[in-house]
Amino acid sequence: MSTVAANAPGAAGGGLEDVAASEASLRRFLHGLPGVDAVGLEARAATLGTRSIKTTAKAYAIDLAISMIDLTTLEGADTHGKVRALCTKGRNPDPTDPSAPRVAAICVYPDMVATAKAALAGTDIQVASVATAFPAGRVALPVKLADTADAVAAGADEIDMVIDRGAFLSGRYLDVFNEIVAVKQACRRADGTAAHLKVIFETGELQTYDNVRRASWLGMLAGADFIKTSTGKVAVNATPPVTLLMLEAVRDFRQQTGVQIGVKPAGGIKTTKDAMKYLVMVNETLGDDWLSPHWFRFGASSLLNDLLMQRQKLTTGRYSGPDYVTVD
Repeated sequence: MSTVAANAPGAAGGGLEDVAASEASLRRFLHGLPGVDAVGLEARAATLGTRSIKTTAKAYAIDLAISMIDLTTLEGADTHGKVRALCTKGRNPDPTDPSAPRVAAICVYPDMVATAKAALAGTDIQVASVATAFPAGRVALPVKLADTADAVAAGADEIDMVIDRGAFLSGRYLDVFNEIVAVKQACRRADGTAAHLKVIFETGELQTYDNVRRASWLGMLAGADFIKTSTGKVAVNATPPVTLLMLEAVRDFRQQTGVQIGVKPAGGIKTTKDAMKYLVMVNETLGDDWLSPHWFRFGASSLLNDLLMQRQKLTTGRYSGPDYVTVD
């Protein structure tokens, strides 16, 4: 399935066209965003997390969550066989129940893109590839662009890039902006189409909620199709308050520009209960427009197994044995 219509790099509209004209104007805009009420944000996220979803609504939400998963393997020990097995699982999550939906995407390293693409042939499952020297991003820009171009040439439908957190935290916002724009251009194919771009902020390293808000707007202004919390490779990954803050940012961005941006929390989302909390936040903050894998994704590896077990419990009234789901 396609994620989003391509967002032109650096062309936000809504009176924001000149925001990135200089370092000074970009800094003025980002630091002029409203400060985050941390207590209020955390209280709102906690309140939404207490909402319960029952019976028919829960069955629908579980299937929706499955369809939103970017099923991920990003390990140094990844093999072509492991990636093929993951693709098989993504295509047919529950071999005993063909009504179980497919996942949205398989997310792999660039050297595994061709393998995943071949394994998913004939399906609408996307191949997402991390790039730009994921997860740290500590290489020169030409290397990041080559990394991106290689993944796109291999068949990647989506690119998950990481921002330069050092540059961002040093206040070099225009450098970060220009890098996102350059990676966006590297996502273009020879036929004029482009892979969709997810921009990872590594929110666990951004130190403050205000920085998360600034990074969200910076990424969207630069042309992100999705904004993503985390790599899953640091101590603090997706959290409900941070994700809520990013949901509010995309809501406000669309109100101002008319451009809709997707959101992807990643890392640490392991249970059906976790997923339900995030879906409630999406519904309460953004409404039905974002309740689709075109606009909201879960970056996860183990979440699918728990969703499948809960799905079977709703269907049969009992949990399966430990061999019901495959081990990632």
